Amino acid sequence: MKYIQVKKATTYDLSTVQRIGRETFIETFADSNTEEDMNKYLESSFSDSRLTDELNNPESLFYIAWEDDKPVGYLKLNTGIAQTELQDQKALEIERIYVKSSHLGKKVGQLLYEKALDVALQQHNSYLWLGVWEKNPRAIRFYEKNGFIAFDKHIFKMGDDEQVDIMMKKELQ
Repeated sequence: MKYIQVKKATTYDLSTVQRIGRETFIETFADSNTEEDMNKYLESSFSDSRLTDELNNPESLFYIAWEDDKPVGYLKLNTGIAQTELQDQKALEIERIYVKSSHLGKKVGQLLYEKALDVALQQHNSYLWLGVWEKNPRAIRFYEKNGFIAFDKHIFKMGDDEQVDIMMKKELQ
């Protein structure tokens, strides 16, 4: 594997975040969802206006994993009211860690997770939390390996399909 560098994304990286977000989401979930549900989700979650708002939100942070000049994964973190559920001031949410299928198993996800952990520690958060699709055993194993434990479930809307996410957290103190 070549050297991977994780860099903070800004609004200047909108098209890159949009492209890597769509590509990795399709690679990961297209086989398990209808084309209609995928298209609805991709249109709403990766539109120019939505991503611009999220990139400008001081309580959301994006990081892109780069292999030379090629984006191979990305991370989205939320604090405060940007969090999708708990909105606990002591918590940092990992909303997304997505890695291109060509780079799965090459430690890119681990580098992105370590960036999330660094941010949480710098912000003096008490814990990290996330939601992971119950039908994504690879991701569940990844988070368990990194010390996360399941504590609840919630519904994730994929287009018109309501799916169950396992909510997991890792205490930091």
